[in-house]
Amino acid sequence: MRQIAVLPYRATGPSVDAPIQILLITSRQSRRWVIPKGGLMKGLPPHAAAAVEAEEEAGVRGAACPIPLGSYRYRKTRASGASVWADVDVFPFAVTEELDSWDEQHQRERRWFSMADAAKAVDEEDLRALIRSFGAREFRAAASPARLIGAVADRMADKTGINTMFAWFQKLLPQQGDFFELFERQAATLVAGADALARLAQGGPGRAQHIREVGEREHDADDITREVLQTVRRTFLTPFDRSSITSLITTMDDAIDEMQQVANAVNLYEVAEFEPEMIDMAAIIVDAARLTAEIMPLLRKIADNGHRLHELTERLVRMEGHADEIHAAGLKRVFKADKGGDALHFIVRQEMFRRLERVVDRFEDIANEIDGLVIDHA
Repeated sequence: MRQIAVLPYRATGPSVDAPIQILLITSRQSRRWVIPKGGLMKGLPPHAAAAVEAEEEAGVRGAACPIPLGSYRYRKTRASGASVWADVDVFPFAVTEELDSWDEQHQRERRWFSMADAAKAVDEEDLRALIRSFGAREFRAAASPARLIGAVADRMADKTGINTMFAWFQKLLPQQGDFFELFERQAATLVAGADALARLAQGGPGRAQHIREVGEREHDADDITREVLQTVRRTFLTPFDRSSITSLITTMDDAIDEMQQVANAVNLYEVAEFEPEMIDMAAIIVDAARLTAEIMPLLRKIADNGHRLHELTERLVRMEGHADEIHAAGLKRVFKADKGGDALHFIVRQEMFRRLERVVDRFEDIANEIDGLVIDHA
């Protein structure tokens, strides 16, 4: 049988390196730790049905990415006592709200775990592997730029024996800018902006606050971009080609700029409700920002992390293609619904779809920038 599920997650702080927590719930019968899951629902796409299960079983709302993270298999026991294999598609689910009361509150326990503890808590090996692969920390580089320069010096010493001379020469150079830290800070603004955009898409009374938060993150991104451009001009040694550094940081800045354009359009046109396809595109933006935040620390040791970087950029590109399909389907549905009716309503919805698509396009641009760095340096 086929089932759907969400992997509910949240970051414990605003930093890119802030640990991610996973929400697990207990099953009703065996009381083992599981993720919210259920069967497909007529009239709802799989990820939307999974989001319904998350609210009913775990009492959480958020952005369910329509692109599954993966799948796992387990033995499901039916009411008759017979057991069957169930294949479960798992969708990333960024939690934005925890409810005080929900349908199955008295039947289950919910608890936030670290990723490592969540992987240990579940029984299914495939699910354990999915959790471990979600923002996998083992791929993140530990080396700082200073250590990278030290490694260069060591290699030179091995070949030429002039380690002392290189150390003396290094002292004469201007201080190297910490571009990696700035990239990671920029990724953090993308994550925060995407989260605010997703909450905006879900509606509710906090509309003005969410719009303001996206704007604040855009200002943060501008400051970081300005700092990178200034650092490039005054730095003698850079980890990558100068044009690659400026192109990557400005492309990331473009992504948050497009998010602000979406928020501005919501404010200008007084959009109170988003179409279902718009909510799906906002959820894709959330997951794309999360992947971008995972990518940035890997650049510290790009030669060692080339394979993982390619996996992540490939997923970003697939997201963009999926978002295009959602955009086309949503626009077609709205056009049919408004045919012969309110033309202004369709024009506004068309503009909203276009602006959301531009955000996703910028994440594909980020993926292309990273692929270029991998080709040049890995």
